[in-house]
Amino acid sequence: MTRRSRRLFIIAAMFLSACGVIGGWYGTGLGFTQEPADVATAATAEPADVATASGAVGDVLARAGLVRGGVVDAAAVRSLVDKLPADTHARTPAYDRAAYGPSWADTDHNGCDQRNDVLARDLTAVTYTKADPGCTVATGYLADVYTGRSIDFTRGKTTSASVQIDHLVPLGWAWQHGAAAWTGDRREQLATDFNNLQAVDGPTNEAKSDQGPATWLPPATGYDCLYVTRFAYVLSTYELTIDDADRAAINHTLSSCG
Repeated sequence: MTRRSRRLFIIAAMFLSACGVIGGWYGTGLGFTQEPADVATAATAEPADVATASGAVGDVLARAGLVRGGVVDAAAVRSLVDKLPADTHARTPAYDRAAYGPSWADTDHNGCDQRNDVLARDLTAVTYTKADPGCTVATGYLADVYTGRSIDFTRGKTTSASVQIDHLVPLGWAWQHGAAAWTGDRREQLATDFNNLQAVDGPTNEAKSDQGPATWLPPATGYDCLYVTRFAYVLSTYELTIDDADRAAINHTLSSCG
């Protein structure tokens, strides 16, 4: 991919993320267990505080000096990656998802759970349920940055799992790289951080599971640069460790960026 086409892809990804910064349904493949309520056809506007709560990925990464003019600054990201602490390979307790708190807790206190906030942020043509207008997303359209596919989302027992929320830095991966020793509040912060959440194709999220960059990168050509940049940013923010293989994979990816 040329520098120009990669730049255009990154700009498009930022736009398609709307106010989005990455993220994830942690590899469970679970959808909602109840049938959707009647769709509120008039409720098509994004909740007013979602944009403020989530922030724009371009702004976040630009303020961190990792993206300049819509292009990943590979040297800046590599410098950040080089400063990440090395994994000590210390033994950790068995992974416990419950230690991260309730799934999709409303930690930004806007009255909507984080899953629906991310759906409202990353989908377009969003509608809400009549039972919970402005919060519970009923339908929408996802331009998936991981696969390049177009996905129609409909909330329901058998359909919700088509669009899942990915934790860019998987919770299981984070557990092995420092999160097991955190307080419950700190773990919940990571699990619900908009900077680490992204609405994506469900099967692709399930295939990723808890893998790091050494064994998994988005299949869509061109999104890898932004993906590893976001991954490194979250690791730096939360002072997580990184093993040699994942560090090498990020640096290898960066060699074709910017």
